[in-house]
Amino acid sequence: MNSLLQISPGNCILLRCKAFKPHFIKLDNQKLQSLPIKISTQEEEQNPKSQSQFQSRKSTLLGRREALGLGFSMSFLESFLQPDSSAAAESTCQFTVTPSGLAYCERKMGTGPAAEKGQLIKAHYVGKLENGKVFDSSYNRGKPLTFRVGVGEVIKGWDQGILGGDGVPPMMSGGKRSLKIPPELGYGIRGAGCRGGSCVIPPNSVLLFDVEFVGKA
Repeated sequence: MNSLLQISPGNCILLRCKAFKPHFIKLDNQKLQSLPIKISTQEEEQNPKSQSQFQSRKSTLLGRREALGLGFSMSFLESFLQPDSSAAAESTCQFTVTPSGLAYCERKMGTGPAAEKGQLIKAHYVGKLENGKVFDSSYNRGKPLTFRVGVGEVIKGWDQGILGGDGVPPMMSGGKRSLKIPPELGYGIRGAGCRGGSCVIPPNSVLLFDVEFVGKA
């Protein structure tokens, strides 16, 4: 006697299956016995005892499939709802405003030595305006900025933000810090990169810098 093994849409679970068209594979009893799965023949399904066993196996398989489906769904939901730790850290980092008007926020505490006034150091940075527009980034250039700190080679907000003073703790090498620099510690009423009536940094701009103190040069 021959039986028909249906290839069903259930085989497409967790796979990217295309539009499904049911098809059948014709198998005789000898081939059925060689398969690693149990296929019920018409005689077995007509037999009350075999039919009861068939229903029991069907319930067990459905139970396992439902359990697997529920487990997958819960895992997917948990991963979808899991908060992004970096985004959480970004939103919970609060700026501390100092008497000079400079505000800072620690992103990562460094473990190396602090910079000394006049020392040649290296620092990576991303500079942004208050609207979020990036006007400069050392990361994009592939090399940190090298300068002597505390001697006026950079804007005042940078010297104070790295060396410390006036309520700002000194940065330790390896550390990362965000700085919010008021115009008087930045480029003031002149702005920067001005040409033809347009400025890269408009006059009286508050500047936002993410600074990474790499260490001494």
